[in-house]
Amino acid sequence: MHLDKYDRAILNALQQDGRISNVQLAATVNLSESACLRRVRSLEDEGMIDRYVALVNQSQVGLGGNVLVHIGLHREEQSVLAAFEEAVQHIPEVMECYLMTGEFDYLLRVVVADMADFERLHKEALTRLPGVARVNSSVAIRTVQKKTELPLR
Repeated sequence: MHLDKYDRAILNALQQDGRISNVQLAATVNLSESACLRRVRSLEDEGMIDRYVALVNQSQVGLGGNVLVHIGLHREEQSVLAAFEEAVQHIPEVMECYLMTGEFDYLLRVVVADMADFERLHKEALTRLPGVARVNSSVAIRTVQKKTELPLR
């Protein structure tokens, strides 16, 4: 699907406020309400809009710690990768998981309450994932920048 200026404007507005009313959105992007709604529905149907969510304040819910975890596997066979990827999806603290190039096979971002919570997670879940040979962790001291809006130009 090709994005024109109206589609990009709609997506930018929705990234800033997913609860904006269609009336407000139409006024913001300078379209009629019916045309705006048709475009939003089309963006949803085409998968450009994946879903609508509420962004919860991590610290306010007691999960102020971010740890970046590099995982190295024993072997890089498809069955090992698939087993790891299936299992990692069942760990609630894993917020992001990326298959990587380079020294490690995966990069995870996990959220924890504190270092004792991370120690528990490390011992009970991360080291027990299928195929894991090495776990290397870096604790984020503080978040400098965290975006949720993609740069649509």
